[in-house]
Amino acid sequence: MIEKTTPTLQKLLSAATQQLAGVSASPRLDTEILLAAALDRPRSYLHAWPERVPEPQQAARFAAWLTRRQAGEPVAYLLGRREFWSLELEVTSDTLIPRPETELLVELALEQLPAHGAIQVVDLGAGSGAIALALAVERPQAHVVATDSSLAALAVARRNAQRLHIANVEFRQGDWCAALTGERFDLIAANPPYIAVTDPGWREGALRFEPSAALIAGQDGLDALRVIIAQAPHCLKPGGWLLMEHGYDQGETVPRLLSAQGFSEVSDHRDAAGLPRIARARWIG
Repeated sequence: MIEKTTPTLQKLLSAATQQLAGVSASPRLDTEILLAAALDRPRSYLHAWPERVPEPQQAARFAAWLTRRQAGEPVAYLLGRREFWSLELEVTSDTLIPRPETELLVELALEQLPAHGAIQVVDLGAGSGAIALALAVERPQAHVVATDSSLAALAVARRNAQRLHIANVEFRQGDWCAALTGERFDLIAANPPYIAVTDPGWREGALRFEPSAALIAGQDGLDALRVIIAQAPHCLKPGGWLLMEHGYDQGETVPRLLSAQGFSEVSDHRDAAGLPRIARARWIG
């Protein structure tokens, strides 16, 4: 009788990478992240000790995650965390998974915010708190307000702030500027929903695991962007800035909407893939 044994780390990596090849754009990376997490070790451990055999409970944990990843569930939801702006953030199915593209919004916002002094910043639709917490870390003297219509998402954002010891963020429930109660801010940042309900992409792949309310914005994907553009002048100080992430195919429409609303210094910025992604504009008042 042949005794069944657990494969080595090297064999597990090889087999799992092949299993994820048709599911993930980065099957090897996904496999390494999941296996390292199952072992509670850094990824470097996998390369340093390829002939090691995991404990049965570690192998079982990895197998369970692998099955869920094969079904399309994102790695961030499997592990319950995602890095953004060098901050490790908790993410759940109540929050959008922070994307690298959104770090461009943070970079552009920081260009408009003085390094010192009391400034007022708001992140509309904060989700996990990624943008608000990144800005709060970079501008510790700022007062940052993070709003979201979802209490569940705000709970995640609060936990992230507490775990990271970030104290200069205030959390409020409300739709877009409705939670701001007449205050005026130096800068508004937002990564709102911008996918059209008619776009089949949000029902496929990893997106189907993310909260649809954080993805879908009406027939043309512009509903939330229109609301923010209309409300922002009532929430910005004279000379304040509005920065919004948008879809790659909205790089002409969003700047046009901003100009029509009376914003000046309107510009649109491309992400690392060369796609239109962030609109920036100034409200002179």
